Amino acid sequence: MNYLLSLPCIIIINNGNMKLRKFFFLLAALSFSLVTQAQNYPKREFRAAWIQTVNGQFKGMSADKLKQTLTSQLNSLQEAGVNAIIFQVRPEADALYASKLEPWSRFLTGVQGQAPEPFWDPMQFMIDECHKRNMEFHAWINPYRVKTTLKSQLAPSHVYNIHPEWFVTYGDQLFFDPALPESRHHISMVVTDIVSRYDVDAIHMDDYFYPYPIKGLNFPDDASFARYGGGFDSRADWRRSNVNLLIKKIHETIRELKPWVKFGVSPFGVYRNQSSDPLGSKTQALQNYDDLYADVLLWAREGWIDYNIPQLYWEIGHPRADYQTLVDWWARNTCNRPLFIGQSVMNTVEKADPQNPAINQLPRKMALQRAYQTIGGSCQWPASAVVENAGNYRDALIKEYHKYPALIPVFHFMDSQAPDKVRKVKSVWTADGYMLFWTAPKAKAEMNRAVQYVIYRFENKEKVNLEDPSHIVAITRTTFYQLPYESGKTKYRYVVTALDRLHNESKSASKKVKL
Repeated sequence: MNYLLSLPCIIIINNGNMKLRKFFFLLAALSFSLVTQAQNYPKREFRAAWIQTVNGQFKGMSADKLKQTLTSQLNSLQEAGVNAIIFQVRPEADALYASKLEPWSRFLTGVQGQAPEPFWDPMQFMIDECHKRNMEFHAWINPYRVKTTLKSQLAPSHVYNIHPEWFVTYGDQLFFDPALPESRHHISMVVTDIVSRYDVDAIHMDDYFYPYPIKGLNFPDDASFARYGGGFDSRADWRRSNVNLLIKKIHETIRELKPWVKFGVSPFGVYRNQSSDPLGSKTQALQNYDDLYADVLLWAREGWIDYNIPQLYWEIGHPRADYQTLVDWWARNTCNRPLFIGQSVMNTVEKADPQNPAINQLPRKMALQRAYQTIGGSCQWPASAVVENAGNYRDALIKEYHKYPALIPVFHFMDSQAPDKVRKVKSVWTADGYMLFWTAPKAKAEMNRAVQYVIYRFENKEKVNLEDPSHIVAITRTTFYQLPYESGKTKYRYVVTALDRLHNESKSASKKVKL
């Protein structure tokens, strides 16, 4: 909900009283300002970044060099307040992990099917490193794409060489035919393999469903439509149904395997234009529904996806796809699923604020994002631009927008039961210094097991307010915290809570100490 629209001034303005009108406009502006300030440091916010591999940035790196690069990126992103990493593990029906279903990716070793030497598993490495830093790990897969260019060579073991009849060529690329049950089965098997063998926090798909249309070239599915299209009024409806079937199947697959693992998508930023649908956005752009056959709102309404990150990579004031227009549209069309905003770092820092040309658009975009109750955070594209501090973007996150830690929003529709509170909180002198220890709460089921702990600090007589993130001093997966001992003369109260896999927070336990 837009806070501006919730103010009472909207009802009173038309009474003809100019003084009242001015008063309530001022009140609206002040209220919006105060709300925006209050939302500057939300306790819960999804703060993610996409790390892509399809651009070849890691191709051919030695294992040690790549581990060092990834570790450096994660350290930089952690310092910038990022709490979730979306890492591309399947760019071309291949794998940046040990898979028996698909070959090793050429974007890792340079040759598809060639295992890394010495052997290592990049996805397992990233899961471990993300969790060390209290970040979620989202495994990013592309469902249908097999070749980004026909010039690339497929490994002999690739499923294309076993079942070429499952695939179609479109332009300079090769794709699974989305119409075939065999395609859906294979992709679901890949998801099953990842979720069952790896401790991922989510499976993630980006904007590539049916491929982006090529002018003057029809997608070659005549034979499939003749075979499977009976009962559909149009080919477009049939294509959307094909994608719907895959999304539903993947959702069901994940829920059955590990009900705490999320399934999210990051679609193209425009669902439909008003020229196609009166309920669409005031834009003139390519459309998910009509051009990529991705009915994202249906997926949200049916509960087949757990979060949505539309890629709003345009600037405020773009003539055909205005950022502000689209933020407002998506915020009003969440269909009761968590909504996060896909941000383009470079576009944001390269475009001036239309109302203040001396600065870039980051302040206004962040204010917009946090002005809606239905928007729970954002994801930065690409992560490398944040790491490189393009346009001082990373500095701004550290100093202002991510100044304090944030917990990831709770997905209540998946699980709303918090773990029990921690036990036996005590302070102990050890060889490593003055430590705060606690005992993990007992849990009867995996969904209720504590996996992280939040440590808050308050002055001796200060009121305990766990909704204020400025009091969070640590989020950890360990059951101890080193206290910053100084003279032993100042009293503090430390409060510890437990988080389960879906970030439900337990009741608190506390301990007074002198530091």
